[in-house]
Amino acid sequence: MESHATPSAPEQLTRSLSVHGQQRRAPTRRLQQFLSRVEDGDQDTYGRGGAVARLEGRVAEMLGKEAAVFMPTGAMASQVALRLHADARTCRTIGFHPRAHIEVHEHKGYEIVHQLHGMLLGDHDRLVTVQDLEAVREPLAAVLLELPQRDLGGRLPSWEELTAQTSWLRARGIAAHLDGARLWEAQPYYGRPHVEIADLFDTVYVSLYKGLEGLSGAVLAGRSDLIDQARQWRARLGGQLHHAWPLAVSAEIGLDTLVPRMPAFWERARELAAALQDIPGVEVVPDPPQTPLFHVIVPVPPEALAAAHQRFVERRGLELFLYPRPTTSPRCSRFEVTVGENAMTVDPQEVRQALQEVIRDAAG
Repeated sequence: MESHATPSAPEQLTRSLSVHGQQRRAPTRRLQQFLSRVEDGDQDTYGRGGAVARLEGRVAEMLGKEAAVFMPTGAMASQVALRLHADARTCRTIGFHPRAHIEVHEHKGYEIVHQLHGMLLGDHDRLVTVQDLEAVREPLAAVLLELPQRDLGGRLPSWEELTAQTSWLRARGIAAHLDGARLWEAQPYYGRPHVEIADLFDTVYVSLYKGLEGLSGAVLAGRSDLIDQARQWRARLGGQLHHAWPLAVSAEIGLDTLVPRMPAFWERARELAAALQDIPGVEVVPDPPQTPLFHVIVPVPPEALAAAHQRFVERRGLELFLYPRPTTSPRCSRFEVTVGENAMTVDPQEVRQALQEVIRDAAG
């Protein structure tokens, strides 16, 4: 189990490089921003009308899809989409990367709840390729692609590779589903509008609380008939919230204020990564970052890194990461940096010095 080490005195924490640092530490400011956006008529009833319908329309238009539906979680959104693709093709096999969220973090929900058979594509430590698809020797209903691949440091395939994969799927009648939880962060790398990226896929799920820093929730977009079916599955799975309008309003704030900032966040991620590159024993993955998200590998075991980092946070009031993760080497660990507004006020050289201090402390 991953160690979620957090500072013992969070009230002293003033800055954070973790994705939710700002919203975890400044709820009063965020509440004021939220209240300034609420309008009469925003209230929905079981996901119908109000801010929820407005948000669904905005996301559908941004992604160039016929319709969209609010979902309480991204896990529900992707599982429902894959089930519907499987039902339509009378085939229960779906393909995805071994590190895909649906495989690693959702307790086999696709199998236990939806009776889908998962086929792992490619290798754990690299992105899926067209050759991995060509190696499949049985029918597939759908393939899920994650942009970016979070557990690989936010890596992205080239545009040419991505279009080759989705074209291969489309030519064989296999549905392409995008886990676009961080699509907002991936778009600057491709330099193409969201609608052009989404057009490669039959269905797209986007998160409302990661890069957008909303309260919670997700949106699934696709053809109108499929989205109508997804609404029914939302109710069957217990996802029919009485009122979801606060979640929708908080997501709209992110669409308006944070999506336009993604290119700047990506540039700051590259600056941060460059500042860490030549620290002895430290590696940035990928180098340079392809999104505002990247991983840092350090020559310290996870337990020692977590303890040293907690002591550093208590001394300096700067959180470098949420928790360390293991690597294949017991002598090393890795952590994730995700740049948003929370990281824009932190100087890259300060981060470099901070990491050096933490490593020295952890090494004892």
